[in-house]
Amino acid sequence: MRRLVLGCLVLCLVQVGLLQADVPVEAPPDTRPEGPAGPPGGAAGNRPNFIIIYADDLGWMDTGFQGSRYYETPNLDRLARAGMVFRSAYANSPVCAPSRASLLSGEYPPRHGVYTVGSAERGPAHLRRWVPVPNATELKRSVITIPEALKSAGYVSASIGKWHLGDDPGAGPRAQGFDLNAGGNHNGHLGSYFSPYGIVELQDGPVGEYLTDRLTNEAIKFITANAQRPFFLYLSHYAVHTPLQAKRELIDKYKAKAGSQGQDEPVYAAMIESLDQGVGAILDTLDRLGLASSTVVFFLSDNGGVADVTSMGPLRGAKGSFYEGGLRVPMAVRWPGKTPAGSVTDTPVSGVDLFPTILQMAHVRVRPGQVLDGDSLVSLLQGKDDLRGRAIYWHFPGYMDPDAGRRGPFGATPCSVVRVGDWKLIEKFEDDTIEMYDLGRDPGEKTNLAASNADKAKELSTLLLDWRASIGAVLPTVRNPRYNPEAPVVMVGGKYEGE
Repeated sequence: MRRLVLGCLVLCLVQVGLLQADVPVEAPPDTRPEGPAGPPGGAAGNRPNFIIIYADDLGWMDTGFQGSRYYETPNLDRLARAGMVFRSAYANSPVCAPSRASLLSGEYPPRHGVYTVGSAERGPAHLRRWVPVPNATELKRSVITIPEALKSAGYVSASIGKWHLGDDPGAGPRAQGFDLNAGGNHNGHLGSYFSPYGIVELQDGPVGEYLTDRLTNEAIKFITANAQRPFFLYLSHYAVHTPLQAKRELIDKYKAKAGSQGQDEPVYAAMIESLDQGVGAILDTLDRLGLASSTVVFFLSDNGGVADVTSMGPLRGAKGSFYEGGLRVPMAVRWPGKTPAGSVTDTPVSGVDLFPTILQMAHVRVRPGQVLDGDSLVSLLQGKDDLRGRAIYWHFPGYMDPDAGRRGPFGATPCSVVRVGDWKLIEKFEDDTIEMYDLGRDPGEKTNLAASNADKAKELSTLLLDWRASIGAVLPTVRNPRYNPEAPVVMVGGKYEGE
């Protein structure tokens, strides 16, 4: 009885924010049944720890290991050198919320229903040919997430930073299986990176404290407190999402540095360096606690960078676009003793692959009825390129704003996309057109080969059609009664009329 009372007291303190991350969180038992054992990923009594460091709006070329000469990321480069760099890593959406829903659930957006941020009715109403499919803004409670799957193996878990999929107690990180939520709610961005932050789920620090540093410190507390048990840390930074705000000394450093490759924004560069310093602090903590060899570290971004802030060159497009610049992201994984240092792969992978990868590494069972759309990267991380010929899919039945430069009325319109090997096909439902590119020869998607290679286009279109049928992907079918492409475009208060 005494243990029960104490357990309830701890849980209450955590919920009201009085118990900080440096106190181990005792996870309640997960009573949902397990399925058959997955492929062995390690000894059951020696399960690795997992850390996902998730950047927000960090473009494909925005790290040193991806080739940037302006942004300085020595710690991310250190992580990359110690493991594998993925040159063709993809987000499952070109915007924040659906990418996060897919990473945490292992499901493509047609399954969980989160297609975009907020409303899918973006851009001028009279230019939308279709009525968009309704968009979910929260991850359904019935969806099994990574922390829920790991509970049965004794893992303690923390979500630190951005969530963007609802609020606790009903739809926040704790509702989705995390034992600790520090800083996560429905918001996709903040008013200020400097304390006071105004985040209910994170107590304000001293005035002027920088949020990226604070989230790193919360992560270090959690790691330190749980060094003697397997843990899963989801460190989801708000950085480098707007507003562009950084520490003055770092801004001054980059103001004095010449830009390169279209990258020359000093505040953004300073934000990236603070993010990188946090990665270094995490890696140093693992070394100090003797956990480096037993901890798998994933680093990636949730979508491409913002067009007016950074350059995705040579890729086409940016955040909000289904061209490569909106989807392809920097990614590196360190798996000590398993992945050879300095490994590089061009095999296409995506966010939904992390869930089955972690399950296999942890030797955790798949739940009955659970569907994971990705594939485990374990073999690939061990030097076996056995995923090259598989397909990766995207589906979007709505409308997105154009990028920050307001180039045209839409950033994206209803479409489906597939990549197989070097081939990528985009099927656009707004005007019933198809685009197809050979990314091996044309990473900038400059030459549409759909007409000149009709057989390959038909093959990929059939593959995409079959996939949509298998997953239940919904297409917009109701014509927009307000559709009038001849009417003038009117903006009211910085937004398109009818948006």
